[in-house]
Amino acid sequence: MKTLTDHLSQYAAYHRDRRNIITHFVGIPMIVLAVVVLLARPSFVVAGWPVSAATVAAIASTLYYLRLDLRLGAVMGAALLGCLWLAQATAALSTGAWAAVGVGLFVVGWIIQFVGHIFEGRKPAFVDDITGLIIGPLFVVAEAGFLLGLRPELEAQIEQRAGPTRPGPAGPAQAR
Repeated sequence: MKTLTDHLSQYAAYHRDRRNIITHFVGIPMIVLAVVVLLARPSFVVAGWPVSAATVAAIASTLYYLRLDLRLGAVMGAALLGCLWLAQATAALSTGAWAAVGVGLFVVGWIIQFVGHIFEGRKPAFVDDITGLIIGPLFVVAEAGFLLGLRPELEAQIEQRAGPTRPGPAGPAQAR
């Protein structure tokens, strides 16, 4: 199985334009929340806790992230727990409101993502490797950590493999 560095480096290779990375800070959380919201119905109460497909997906995702890295996995687990809480509140709305929130977040999130890839001049990572769909949220958490000065060794390993980020459009030699 690929390591954390392998996954993040592969994903980062599609995300070197800082404007694209910024759009991912908005679009990916919207998409993740949308998926959790849309999977939150129906739910069943088990031992006093609401359980839905969203719960199962969040637990499975968190276990995967923890297997890759305990610290980043814990942050992802906390984020997914927050999404589950918001999703449960949204699932209690009328069907129309619940669907509008879920679908609206999903569509707008993907529009933001595709705008970022216009800046990048490259297709999204998941087009070439479907695991990009689960690595994307982890990439956003890792990038947030890097901005806070956390995990500089991981950031250096990723940049060694994928190259440094750039502030704007790729030059002719860098265009893909």
